[in-house]
Amino acid sequence: MKEYITVIGGGLAGCEAAYQIAKAGIKVKLYEMKPEKYSKAHTNQNLAEIVCSNSFKSNLHTNACGLLKEELRMLDSMLIKIADETSVPAGQALAVDREIFSEKVTKTLENMENVEIIRQEVTNIEKLLQEGIVIVATGPLTSDNLSKQIAKLTGKEKLSFYDAAAPIIEKESINFDIAFFGNRYDQERGKDEELENWKQRLQGQEASYINLPMNKEEYEIFWQELIKAEIVELHEFEKKEIFEGCMPIEVMAKRGQDTLRFGPLKPVGFTDLRTGKRPYAVVQLRQDNQEGSLYNMVGFQTNLKFGEQKRVFSLIPGLEQAEFMKYGVMHRNTFINSPELLDATYQMKEIPNLYFAGQITGVEGYVESISSGMVAAINAIKQIKNMPKVVFPKETMIGALADYISTPKENFEPMNANFGILPSLLEKIKDKKIKYNKLADIAIQKLKAVIH
Repeated sequence: MKEYITVIGGGLAGCEAAYQIAKAGIKVKLYEMKPEKYSKAHTNQNLAEIVCSNSFKSNLHTNACGLLKEELRMLDSMLIKIADETSVPAGQALAVDREIFSEKVTKTLENMENVEIIRQEVTNIEKLLQEGIVIVATGPLTSDNLSKQIAKLTGKEKLSFYDAAAPIIEKESINFDIAFFGNRYDQERGKDEELENWKQRLQGQEASYINLPMNKEEYEIFWQELIKAEIVELHEFEKKEIFEGCMPIEVMAKRGQDTLRFGPLKPVGFTDLRTGKRPYAVVQLRQDNQEGSLYNMVGFQTNLKFGEQKRVFSLIPGLEQAEFMKYGVMHRNTFINSPELLDATYQMKEIPNLYFAGQITGVEGYVESISSGMVAAINAIKQIKNMPKVVFPKETMIGALADYISTPKENFEPMNANFGILPSLLEKIKDKKIKYNKLADIAIQKLKAVIH
């Protein structure tokens, strides 16, 4: 067995894995097919390219993804550290400037002594497996050639679903006679003077989101046009495989006229500056780069044709003259049947020197992918050093995700970090905040015991 580890895929999971391996003093060969070849969603030649939302979700201790980030910080995650360094305002969430983030990850790995970055598509995994340990972290957009090889290696029918990305808008094109800055609940007041103070504060743009209020008539016009807009047609089998966690807004809208008002367009916690009352619906835009010149449409993942996106989304008050810097797209996501194939270290049960990491394992989300890359790398390092495996406790979010993707189940679907996958507390606590805080405290203590 060669004295190096091969990582296939330069996305979030692959980059985290490569960093951890190199940091441990072991040589790593990191294969990335860009710029030789691009997937349908990738456009940037840098590593760790962010193709969907720029949000890494909440930083709060009482949020499942916030807890996962805290665990990864404790384990010296390179990607979470760089995400912190390249963050943009997003309230209690961690959002990044996607261009600077990818550039910094790329430069960090390029400057590491033990990292060799090979810019070419892998066409023969079996050959690499004959030479040593391999971590496959090719992500949800694995190339067709590699997908066939993975299917052959796993001996199982691969699963797939379709993910959708939201449009990005130039801030200068937004109409601020209608739009206003504000975080949910910051400004829903009962007194006129408090509302006036809030208006004055927003002139300094201290809040993280731009909000576009809609009255009943405006919302109904938008909804009617959205449900009849032209989409990029999918095959029948594709329509059945849309992942609920990233539902296209036009599909969600067709479930009922008020569905969006109880979802991404919910008006709770806001006051329309034009009326002084709660709006009928609110569209939120989240900052997408550090300069604050680009904003993405929160919850507006879509498969509408580009022309239709321009037409329909421009009906939203405040976006009449909006300049769309990037339209939403839908693309294929692929994942393996991990519960039958992998153990809780992301190692393949029947091929000991093969690991998988990232969304191809069925973990869903940026931070979750980083987590899987971390665990796979730690155990690949242990294997090459002939040391015992590290199985993280189920009470930790890292361990709970690893346990979820490795535990047999009748219907396996991708999973985000959530408190529901952690072991239940012995005592029943009705207050969710108190309950989640206690679960988070247990997780941190359990992880400290593993580290030390």
